[in-house]
Amino acid sequence: MSDKAFHRTHSEMLNERPAPTSTVGVIGWVRANLFGGPLNTALTLLSVLLLYWSVPPLLDWAFFSADFTGNRGSECTAEGACWAWLDQRIEQFLYGFYPQEFYWRVNLSIALLFPALAFVLFDGLPCARYGRWFSLLYPVIAATLLVGGFGLEGVTTDKFGGFMLNLVAGLSGIVLSLPVGVLLALGRRSNLPIVRYLCIGFIEFIRGVPLITLLFVAIVILQLFLPPEVSLDQLARVMIMITLFASAYMAEVIRGGLQAIPKGQYEAAQAMGLNYWKSMRLIILPQVLKISIPGIVNTFIGLFKDTTLVIIIGLFDILGQARLLQTNPEWIGKVDHETFMLAALFFFVICFSISRYSIRLERRLDTNKR
Repeated sequence: MSDKAFHRTHSEMLNERPAPTSTVGVIGWVRANLFGGPLNTALTLLSVLLLYWSVPPLLDWAFFSADFTGNRGSECTAEGACWAWLDQRIEQFLYGFYPQEFYWRVNLSIALLFPALAFVLFDGLPCARYGRWFSLLYPVIAATLLVGGFGLEGVTTDKFGGFMLNLVAGLSGIVLSLPVGVLLALGRRSNLPIVRYLCIGFIEFIRGVPLITLLFVAIVILQLFLPPEVSLDQLARVMIMITLFASAYMAEVIRGGLQAIPKGQYEAAQAMGLNYWKSMRLIILPQVLKISIPGIVNTFIGLFKDTTLVIIIGLFDILGQARLLQTNPEWIGKVDHETFMLAALFFFVICFSISRYSIRLERRLDTNKR
């Protein structure tokens, strides 16, 4: 038989054909990720079984068999959750003891937070140049709205509470800990012995002491190191200590990134005639921050969750408000699980959003993708 039946010339190319339906789209994803082998298949079936056992009872308890109306816990007679307290106590959960007539100031500061973050986190937004100036000024704007000034009536920080307190302490620590951590990491690698040993001593001391101990130090001892004419309120001391604590961990994350940069990058910066600070700002630190994104985000998430420790020193954050409601005679014994679940939901939304954005940022900055 002639070989011509089995060969084609270069001009006789086959037409393009679509990929098999079993390898693309939803079916392809399911086959590759859920049933890609005996072990994956077994784990998928086990997960489905666990969800079948846990999700329907949880939904029934939280929604279908729950009570949503009532003025006190004794009126919650259903077998499910008691959500009747929400319409009476949700403001306390969110704002703490902040004056009710000034809730609009808290709401406005939170509303302004979104554009302030957007101009920092996303590219291609209109008026980006002016928007970044707004982002830079946002901490001053938010502080003025929350505390008062420029014609606004003053509100003392002992009125801060609920989830608002967690946001203030967490965002302040996140914004301040990154630049301080970068400086500490650079100082730890400095050629100046005094700078290097001071940074090493600070980092190792902070990382070797529990945060709750440092918070007690902030409340009891910090004022002793300040001049007599300088007096910091309780919240300011806590924010300073949380920032210092996160900065020490951030410094180690940044130091790991600095060590991962090839020596040739430093030599290239010197060959271009750049001084130390220009080489760091233009060449080294952008690469360091890029490869350190997972560690930086992990530190941010841990810091935000650690703000709940302020309950130990007498500040009523969202967990403090939950405990306060649980000991209320009208609701005692009826809202123990519900209040903690709501607090967990708030933290999950914030932390999950931070995590998803970091994944998006990693993909956008990935120079090795094809």
